[in-house]
Amino acid sequence: MGQTKSIKIQVKPEVIKWAISTSGWTETELISKLKISESTFKDWLSGNITIKQLESLADKLKRPLAVFFLPKAPDEKPKPKDYRMLPKKEGKFNKKTILAIRKARYLQGIIQELTINIENDLKPKITFHKITDNPQEISLKYRTLLNLSDEKQTTELKDAYKVYAYLREALEDKNIYSFQISMPLEDARGFALSDKDPKVVVVNSKDEIEARIFTLMHEFGHVLLGETAISLSELESQDKIEKWCNQFASNFLLPKELAQTVFSQNKESLIETRTLNTLKRKYKVSKAMLAYNMFNLNFITQSVYKSILDRPAQVKAEGKQKIIDPRTQDQKCIAELGHKLPSLIADNMDKGFITYSDALNYLSIKTKYFEKVIKRTFK
Repeated sequence: MGQTKSIKIQVKPEVIKWAISTSGWTETELISKLKISESTFKDWLSGNITIKQLESLADKLKRPLAVFFLPKAPDEKPKPKDYRMLPKKEGKFNKKTILAIRKARYLQGIIQELTINIENDLKPKITFHKITDNPQEISLKYRTLLNLSDEKQTTELKDAYKVYAYLREALEDKNIYSFQISMPLEDARGFALSDKDPKVVVVNSKDEIEARIFTLMHEFGHVLLGETAISLSELESQDKIEKWCNQFASNFLLPKELAQTVFSQNKESLIETRTLNTLKRKYKVSKAMLAYNMFNLNFITQSVYKSILDRPAQVKAEGKQKIIDPRTQDQKCIAELGHKLPSLIADNMDKGFITYSDALNYLSIKTKYFEKVIKRTFK
C-alpha cells in the first residue's frame, strides 16, 4: 500500500490550480502548512503528484479526493456580491468564510434535489421587491406575515434565542432556508444566496444572539431584493442596498411607531446604559440597532450615536480557559441546519429516495444521534 501511495499520478493542472485558487489559501501558506518545498509545490501545480500528496492537499483544501480526477475544473456559482466595508479586501474572503459559502451552496443543491424527489415546491412564498420600494412599509408587511406581534416579541418569546428560533421557522414556512455556520466575525456576519431556488440565508454562529437576529432579517432583506450578497451588516454603511436591508431589518424588529413611543417614554435617560440594557432585553435587539433607530428618528445626534457604538462591551473575564460547547451533536445539527432540512431528509429516506447512509452524510452526524435529530425536528 505504501508503494502505491508513492506512485506519481497525472492530475489535470487546471483542476489543482482551481482547487487552490478557490480555497482562500495562498501558495505560501499551503507550502508552509504542508511542509513541502517550492519545487515540490510547482510539481503539484503541473499535475505531477502522488496519491498520498493528493490526499494531504485534498484534506487541507476541504475537497473530496474524487474532485481532483475530474477532466476539467468544474463550474461554480460566483461568490456572493461583497457589501463589506473592508479596505483592500473587496471580493477576498477568509478561507473559513469561503468554506461556509461552499457548504451553504452544497446544502442548497441537496435541498433542491430532495425537494424535487418528493414533488414539493421550491419557490419562496414571498414577493420580491425593488430598491425603490419603501423598506419600512415592507418590513411591516412581513412582520404581519411572519406573525411577530409586539406581545409575542416582548412577552411570549421569553428571550432572544426564542425570537431567533421563531423567526427561522417562520422563514422556513416561506421556503427560505436558514443555516448557522461559523466564520471569522471580522470577515462576515452573514450572506444570502438568491440566484437559484431554494433561497438561503446564512448567519454567523459566532455572533451574539441579538446580532444574529438582526443579520437574519438583514440577509432576508437581500433575498427580498433578489440579491446574492455577503455583508458585515454594518449599520453605518452608505451603500444604498445595505441601507435598504438595514432599514428593513431594524424597522421589522422595532417598528417606527413603536420605537417613537418607547423612546419618548424613556427620553430623559435614553442613552444611559441601564436604559439601553432594559430595551435590549425587552425587545431582544442589539444596543447598536437601538442606537441606529434612535438616530434615524432624530432622538440622538450622529455623534451620540457613534459614542454608543464605541462603548466597550461588558464581557466577563474568562482568562485563557477554553470554552467547551455543552451541546450534544443532535442539538448542534438542528442549530446549524434548522428544522426543515432534517425533515426533508427524513421524508426522502422514508420514501426510498436516499439511503440511511446518505441521510447521515447530509446531516453530518453519527448513527446514534440520528433518531434524536429527527425527534427534535418534529418536536
